[in-house]
Amino acid sequence: YEMVEKAIASFERTVLAGNSPFDRWYYGGDKKALSPAAQPGFEVFRSAQKGNCVSCHTIGEKYALFMDNKFHNVGVGVKDDKFVDNGRHDVTKNEADRGAFKTPSLRNVAQTAPYFHDGSRQTLKEVVDFYIGGGNSNPHLDKQIHVLDFLTGQERADLVAFLESLTGEVPPETGAPA
Repeated sequence: YEMVEKAIASFERTVLAGNSPFDRWYYGGDKKALSPAAQPGFEVFRSAQKGNCVSCHTIGEKYALFMDNKFHNVGVGVKDDKFVDNGRHDVTKNEADRGAFKTPSLRNVAQTAPYFHDGSRQTLKEVVDFYIGGGNSNPHLDKQIHVLDFLTGQERADLVAFLESLTGEVPPETGAPA
């Protein structure tokens, strides 16, 4: 069972979607590739004073994986102030890892519902709303997670539009079987 998990994880790390509207706009200089809503959504995504999403979903100088390969506690797996899923703690037994999960890439995120490791959110809007509330409070909540209720309705919609702009092309022969 563990070997199958490792094999699948290794394969998944090799499959990266590219040539998304974001890539063509940010890296390719195509000013029209990103929608008028997605452009301000990008500012919400990267601004430390707004969403600060880039603290975990990183964007590099030459490419963006939209993940930092680290584990973070964002408050998923907490119900009624109790952990229902211990996350990385189950592997490391380190108390600081309780409720921490690996940051997923946001590439093609609009096509990968449901969201979070437990499938607890069905739409990108629900994911944004989860972060608007600052996740679920718990002693190990990542220090980058904070209440975002100051974001306007337009900024929230623009953020969703930006996330949708991360849908790109996947390499041939990596999709679902016929």
